[in-house]
Amino acid sequence: MAQYRAGDLKVRRLSRVRARRREGTDAERAMWKLLRAGQLGVYKFRRQHEFGGFILDFFCATKKLVVEVDGSQHFSDDGAAQDAKRTAFLEANGVRVLRFTNVEILTEIDSVGEVILRELSCGT
Repeated sequence: MAQYRAGDLKVRRLSRVRARRREGTDAERAMWKLLRAGQLGVYKFRRQHEFGGFILDFFCATKKLVVEVDGSQHFSDDGAAQDAKRTAFLEANGVRVLRFTNVEILTEIDSVGEVILRELSCGT
C-alpha cells in the first residue's frame, strides 16, 4: 500500500470506499442511476462517501442528506443496532438519513425518487 500524507488509515478507508463502488449491489446501481442522472433536479450526490468513520451509500452535501440502501443484513438484531448507532451519529452531526430496502428500490424506484425529491425540497 502506497504511503499517503494523511496516513495509512486514510489509505485503507479510501481503498475500502473504492472497492464498495466497484462491488455495488443491483439496488445500489439502480439508486445511483437515479441520483446521478439529474432526475432529481440540481442536487448532486456522492456515492460511497466517507463521513466520520462511516461509509455512506449516497450523500448530498448541500442538503446534508444521506440515502441508505438496506439489504438483508440490516434486518438482523446486530444490523438494526448498528444502523441505529450510525443514524444517531449522523443526526447529531446535522445529517438527515433516508433508508430504503433493496426490494423498494428494485420494484418502486419512481416512488423512491419522489420521496427523496420531497425530502430534498423541504429539507434545510
